Order: sequence, then C-alpha cells, then structure tokens
Amino acid sequence: MAATALNDAEIIEALAGLDGWEREGNKLTKTYEFDQYLAGIAFAATAGTIAEGFDHHPDMFVGYKKVTLEFTTHSADSKITQKDIQVAQALDALPYPKK
Repeated sequence: MAATALNDAEIIEALAGLDGWEREGNKLTKTYEFDQYLAGIAFAATAGTIAEGFDHHPDMFVGYKKVTLEFTTHSADSKITQKDIQVAQALDALPYPKK
C-alpha cells in the first residue's frame, strides 16, 4: 500500500519538533557527531535496529566520528511521510550524548 507524502507545511511543522533534522529535497536527514569512532559505530547499529522495528530503513553513511541518516519513503514516490518523522522522533529519543 502506498504511503501518503506530507505537504510542505506539514514537513515544516514536523521539523520544528525534531532536533537537528533537515529537509534536503525529498529526504529527511541528520548528521550525528560523536567523540569517538566506535560511539558512531554503536549508534549506527542502534539506529539500524530502531529503523528495522519500524520496517523503515534509512540510507546510512558512517564516517569518522559521525553518522548521517537519510529517510525517504519509496512507496510515496520517494517523498517524506509521517513514517520518516516517526523514526526520526524515535532516534531523537535515544540517550546518546550530543557533541
């Protein structure tokens, strides 16, 4: 079943309630920074596990002391949906220290 894409106003409203997430075209994205490389690796594994629980998987880029996540919903023509927002909220709730 196809998901429903959020309109611009809905995306702007949702972003106001998220910590550090941005819209890049039709993607919801955030880069997390860490004091240690292995903290980023642990976060990436945790983020992947959380995303799996939602059956909604980001593109994930792991670098030195940083992890970038990008969400879009393929069943909504690769647009941002409420599901992207819900996973972002769940990730924001993780108790990882902010750099």
